[in-house]
Amino acid sequence: MDVSSANERTTAGEPTTSSEPASAGEPTTSTDLATLMERGGHEQVTVVRDPSAGYLGIMAVHSTILGPAVGGTRVWRYGSFDEALADALRLSRGMTFKNALAGLPFGGGKAVLLGPAPEGRAEREAFFRAHGRAVQGLGGRFVTAEDVGTSPADMEIAARETRHVAGLERGMGDPSPYTARGVLRAMEAAAVERWGSAHLAGRRLAIQGLGNVGMQLARLLRERGARLVVADVAKERVEAARHELGAEAVAPGEILGVEADILAPCALGGILDADTVEGLRVEVVCGGANNQLRRLENGDRLSARGILYVPDYVANAGGVITGGVDIAGWSLDRMEAALEGIFDTTRAVLAAAREWGVAPQRAADRLAEERLAEVRLAGMDTPLRHPVA
Repeated sequence: MDVSSANERTTAGEPTTSSEPASAGEPTTSTDLATLMERGGHEQVTVVRDPSAGYLGIMAVHSTILGPAVGGTRVWRYGSFDEALADALRLSRGMTFKNALAGLPFGGGKAVLLGPAPEGRAEREAFFRAHGRAVQGLGGRFVTAEDVGTSPADMEIAARETRHVAGLERGMGDPSPYTARGVLRAMEAAAVERWGSAHLAGRRLAIQGLGNVGMQLARLLRERGARLVVADVAKERVEAARHELGAEAVAPGEILGVEADILAPCALGGILDADTVEGLRVEVVCGGANNQLRRLENGDRLSARGILYVPDYVANAGGVITGGVDIAGWSLDRMEAALEGIFDTTRAVLAAAREWGVAPQRAADRLAEERLAEVRLAGMDTPLRHPVA
C-alpha cells in the first residue's frame, strides 16, 4: 500500500488542482496542494493507493478544532484525480461547518475513493478493507461512515481494519432517515420565514433525486399533505414514488424548471449555477444534497431573485448527528434533541441573514466560523480531540 500525506506544512510538488475548495463543481487546473490547503484552511490531505485491491483514496482532514474530523466515504467515478481531490477538499470543509453549526464535538473531514468500487463479493471486501487500513493509518484524526456510493455493509467491512467507523449496522445504521428528518425540519423553519407557518400541507414540493434521502423525504412530506413532483435518473424510483405517494413525475432535465413552492435538491451537488438559478420557479430551496451551490455567489443570486435558500450543510446535518451516538456516546434523547435543533438552527441562520443583510449561505458560514474562532481562542479541547488509535 502506497501512502502520501500532506499537512499544513506541505511544500509544492504534491498532487495538483486549482479549484477553490469553497466552490463546488468547478473545473481544475494545476496548482500545488499547499496553496489549495491554505485557501481552504485544511490541516491534512492523505492519498493512499493499494493496487492489489484496486484502491485509490483521498482523505481530507479540514479541521480538528472541535474534535476528530468526521465525514463520510464517497465512491464516485471521477473524470480525473484532480476532480476527486477538489471534491474531497470541498466536502471536508463543508463537514467542518456542518458539525460546528449542529453543535457536535467533531471537526470536518471526508474520504473520496475513485470508483467504481468492485461488484464481486471478494473484490469489494478487499477494496473496503484497504479503505479501513487507510482510515486506521490516520490514527483517529478521521472517523468515517457511509456516503454516496457506499453502504453500512461496506463500512462493516472497513471496520474489520479500523475502529474509526460509524453508522454501522450494529450501531445507528443507515443515517439517511435522520438526514431526511433534518431536511424536513429545515423546510418547516424556512416555511415559517417565508409564509409565517411551518405547515406544508398543500404546498407543491419538487424533489430532485429519489435515493435514500430523497425517497425518505418524499414519504415524510406526503404524510404532511404536501403535493410532490419528482425526478430521478432511475425510472424504478420514480415509478415507486408515483404509485406509493401519488407523486407527479417529470424528466430529470425538467425538475429545476418546475413551478413549485419548494425545490429539494437531493442528488449530487453543484446544481445551482448562474443559469439554473435564473430558471428556477420556486420560493424556497432546501434539500439533502451537499454542495448545492456551484459557486458561493450563486447563493447571492438566489437572494437577489427573492428565493430563500437554506444552506445545505444546515439542512442535511441529521445524518452526522447520529454520529453523536456512535462516536461520542450520546443518549438517543440527546441525539433526538440535536435533530430537532435543526429547526432552530435554520431559523437562527435565516434571522442572521436578514439582520446582516447577506445571503443565508454567507450568514451560515459566518456563524460556523465564529464558533470555531471562539473555541480556538479559548484554547478549548474536547475529550475526543485526540482519540487513541
